[in-house]
Order: sequence, then C-alpha cells, then structure tokens
Amino acid sequence: MIINHKQYDLFGEVIFEKIRIQMPFKIPNPTSEDACFMYMLDGQIDFRTENEFIKIPDNEAVLLKCGNYFSQLNYNKSRQHEIVLVHFRPEILKKIYINELPIIFQQINNQADEEINLSKINNDFLIQKYIEGLLFYFDNPSLVNQDIVILKLKEIILLLCQTRNVQKISVILSQLFSPKTYTFKQLIENNLFENYSIEQWAHMCNLSVSSFKREFAKQYHQTPASYIRAKKLEKAAELLRLSDSRITDIAFDCGFNDLSNFSNLFHEKYNCSPSVYRLNK
Repeated sequence: MIINHKQYDLFGEVIFEKIRIQMPFKIPNPTSEDACFMYMLDGQIDFRTENEFIKIPDNEAVLLKCGNYFSQLNYNKSRQHEIVLVHFRPEILKKIYINELPIIFQQINNQADEEINLSKINNDFLIQKYIEGLLFYFDNPSLVNQDIVILKLKEIILLLCQTRNVQKISVILSQLFSPKTYTFKQLIENNLFENYSIEQWAHMCNLSVSSFKREFAKQYHQTPASYIRAKKLEKAAELLRLSDSRITDIAFDCGFNDLSNFSNLFHEKYNCSPSVYRLNK
C-alpha cells in the first residue's frame, strides 16, 4: 500500500520519485528498457536475479536495468519503507544531451555485450549529499522547474561516473541504447506472478487476445489460465515450505488478490489447505 508518493516529471515522463509504502506491497517487474537508480531512505530492498541476490539496507543504493530483474521488498511488517528513485529513460536522455551523450552511456571495451542487470552503489558521501539536496526539492515543490529537473538528472549521472563501480554502471547505462528484444516466453516468465487479465497479457505482448491465446498454446501447449495458475500455486507451495511469511502475504506475492480464491485453488491442486501444507512441509 502506498502511503505517500511525490514525483517530478520531464517532458511528460516520471524522472524523480519519493515513495513511502506499507506492506504488503510488490514492485512491478517491468519490461521497459529504462534504468533506475534506487536509494533506500528507510527499510530494506532485496533484489533477486538469475545470478545474484543483493540486500539494500537504509542509506544505500542500487542501479538496475528495469527490464531484467525480479525484486521484492523485504517483509518487515512493523515499519514503513521509503525509497527515492531516479529514472534514466533513453528518449529523455537524448533530449537533454543534444550534442553527445556522456561517455558513461557509451560502450567501453565492448563490455556492453555482457549482460549486467544491477550494480550496488557504494555508500558514497557525494551520493548522500545528492539525496539530501533532492529531498529538499521534494519538500519545496514550488522551487522545482524543468531546468532544476534537468540539472539534478545530469548531476546524478556525473556522480555515478565517480563511483568505484563505474565499470558495471557504464555497462548498465550503455545498454539503454542497445535495447534487448524480449521473446514471447521472456515476457510471460518475467511477469508470471502479476495479477494480469488476459487482455493485459495480450496488450503487453502487442497481440490481440485471440492471437495471444494461439501463440501461448503454441509455446506452452496449455491455456494461459491453466499454466499461469499452476506456476503461481507452485511458487506459493515453495514459499510455504521455505519461508515464514504469512499466508496472506504469500498469496499476494504470487499474484492472488483474493485469499479465499487462493485457498480454494491451492486445495484443489494439493488436496489440503495452505496452512496444513505448511505444517506438513
């Protein structure tokens, strides 16, 4: 649940955000070609990719490629979580750097051929001071205009160039201008645990509903509903075995907004309720 949300846009796109949330809450898994600098003001974020697991506690940050990650916030129900985000959007960057993009957006030693999804940002004094300045503008919106937004966006890019992880950071940012093409299966697997309707799935894949169903049957030899439901329930069963999270939170994480519906479907597949399944794990 979002408790408070402030944002500043540039050329019609969100660039800066400050969000305070209360659990349960899930960060969407987008498939855009943007990158994002995320600073944890309060709480903790856990990032999972195929190859890495990184914890970002208070006053630390991460840079990530938005289209290639699965993430969720660490579940501490007794507190709220507050995050500052800076979005790097290729079309916006091209507008503000009219003559030439900074070197950090350009391929260095062909490293951009390597798939790098995220980089933890060191607890740098200059980054902290930058965040303090950004918070000042969130507290004083009357002082913010287009020139200020451009200035602050360019400033964080300059600061990222000076961090110790600049090599990994440069790869992530240069990949913004070498966009990856997502296959049909990648779009499905990256978003399995979202609560999408069939129309939303089809729209995301840029297909009509009937074409989406045909392509799904061709790729998976099942209907979308049966395959996605089975994967959600398998994930829920895994979390019941391996975690101590509440059943309501597990249901939410796996894309079920209705606990009663989740319990019924779980019983249908595993012949017992989620609570009994956990006791017998």
